[in-house]
Amino acid sequence: MEKTIEQAVGRVIEAMRENLGEPFTVNDMARTALFSKFHFSRLFQRATGVSPGRLLSAMRMQEAKRLLVSTSLTVTEISHQVGYTSVGTFSSRFRTSVGVSPSTYRQLGGFTPPVGVDRTRPADAPRVATLRGEVRSTQPDRLGLIFVGLFAEPVPEGQPVSCTVLHHAGPYTLSNVPHGTWYLLAHSVAAGLELAVSRLPASEQELCVGSYGPLKIGPDTVFRRADLTLTPVHSLDPKVLPALLDIRSAALTVGAA
Repeated sequence: MEKTIEQAVGRVIEAMRENLGEPFTVNDMARTALFSKFHFSRLFQRATGVSPGRLLSAMRMQEAKRLLVSTSLTVTEISHQVGYTSVGTFSSRFRTSVGVSPSTYRQLGGFTPPVGVDRTRPADAPRVATLRGEVRSTQPDRLGLIFVGLFAEPVPEGQPVSCTVLHHAGPYTLSNVPHGTWYLLAHSVAAGLELAVSRLPASEQELCVGSYGPLKIGPDTVFRRADLTLTPVHSLDPKVLPALLDIRSAALTVGAA
């Protein structure tokens, strides 16, 4: 049964990828998966960690970022090519997801403003916690810089609440972690490919990801531990997609400091 579910979800993800500019409802997805709408949404969430609509939106943003840095298409043309009928809605969604407007993202060549590593908080800010753990990998020899960030959702959007960059697998520390429910996401592009911001990796071996969560930080939490393992990305592990270019450039910028 698990193999059947994996194949069904894989068909839907491939259909999303091939039809980013077309309307693709949950009903359409369920028909592609050969499941009822109710069962499809539940099984998709279980297999990927995100809802079908959330993944489709993330894939559209990823394609928009690729088109912005690799083509001369206008922002309006790109918005239509990734399924938005309103350029205003697209631009607003893009800014929320990436942190800058589509035009600014293009001007920056795909490098968003540097992410502050382990940003300090004002002295009068509410009490915060420290998160520590170890990043492991099934293929440590393939890793380049490793970005470790804490996000509000399993799909990373905008700035992480806390982050760091490692030069190799091993221990990490994130301090100034505020109260809330967070997702720890790690990402590494193969060594030597960190500058390739205008394309997705040519093979799964070029990209490794890991995640841990949900992770709850309460008012009384002073310290938490969370370990994660980086593995090659695959079709049912889409968490890295919407922030792939941004995290890659942020890791390079901060890690080189």
